[in-house]
Amino acid sequence: MEFKSKIKTIEWVDTYSKMVDQTVIPYEYKFVNITSGDEMFNAIRNMIVRGAPAIGIAGAHGVILYAQELEKQNLSRSEFVNKLIEKAEYMKTSRPTAVNLMWACQKQIEVIKNSNADIKGIIEELKQNGIKLENEDIEINKKIGDYGAEVVPEGATILTHCNAGALATVGYGTALGVVRSAYAKDNTIQVFADETRPRQQGSRITTFELAMDGIPVTLITDGMCSYFMKKGMIDMVVVGADRIAANGDTANKIGTYTVAIAAKYHNIPFYVAAPLSTIDISIKSGDEIPIEERSHEEVTHINGKPVCPLKGVNVINPGFDVTPHELITGIITEKGILRPDYNKSIREIFV
Repeated sequence: MEFKSKIKTIEWVDTYSKMVDQTVIPYEYKFVNITSGDEMFNAIRNMIVRGAPAIGIAGAHGVILYAQELEKQNLSRSEFVNKLIEKAEYMKTSRPTAVNLMWACQKQIEVIKNSNADIKGIIEELKQNGIKLENEDIEINKKIGDYGAEVVPEGATILTHCNAGALATVGYGTALGVVRSAYAKDNTIQVFADETRPRQQGSRITTFELAMDGIPVTLITDGMCSYFMKKGMIDMVVVGADRIAANGDTANKIGTYTVAIAAKYHNIPFYVAAPLSTIDISIKSGDEIPIEERSHEEVTHINGKPVCPLKGVNVINPGFDVTPHELITGIITEKGILRPDYNKSIREIFV
């Protein structure tokens, strides 16, 4: 039985990008229409759209939006191409850690460089490529889910951190894609979701979409995972990824490293679920992954209200941490589950 998720996070519609506004979940579930390149840049930066695969598609859409704007400037074809490539490179900088953004924008740059069409033709090719990347994302996630389901024990309780579900992708999800595929075979599967401070993607978004799809979910705070592991209530951990180095080191939402350490101590399998586009073979280890520093207000405030003194308190807010490859049981991709030695298995899958 195939699981049918009710969520489609982002899609290209005629001349604009339609996406779920993830900043208002769970209070509202609404869509916004992004109509300009700079608007998309800010939507990515301000996390209206978030999750590495979804950010990638948003970046691809942003290139189309910039192309539509440049078309109105009465440029020659060569001027249009040069300016559009500059805009696509700029779009890559909207967020630094998730490599899917750079990957998808580069796919659009390749379309631009390889096209023999006029300006209108280039824009149409970019639209078709953006839609193609959307459709491929869902199919890739379903494959990740099916491979991952093979290692989920019957009746398992799966712990996840942050949100790597349908709302972090075009649809279905990576880590939650594994959950959905496993649940389709065994409806006794359940999820424990970490709250995921400071932006509460676990409590706001993961619980929201699992409840929407009728999959049993229990919310815990970030500091509780080792307690439940010791009590034998967690059977495995599955998380997503924002960038994976050539040796398997994996950047994901801050707090993932802590979960991985606890899982290792308690002999609980720790899996990363991600498409191949999240693997950056150009970097040797996680030491080379840029870690985004985000606003102090994300830590000092919840729902706009301060939760600490605003004077005399220092704040550091890295958005991600890097889990060393030694703590990762397997990396679940659309081509199968990669196992240690990751330098070897990652290299082989890209041959």
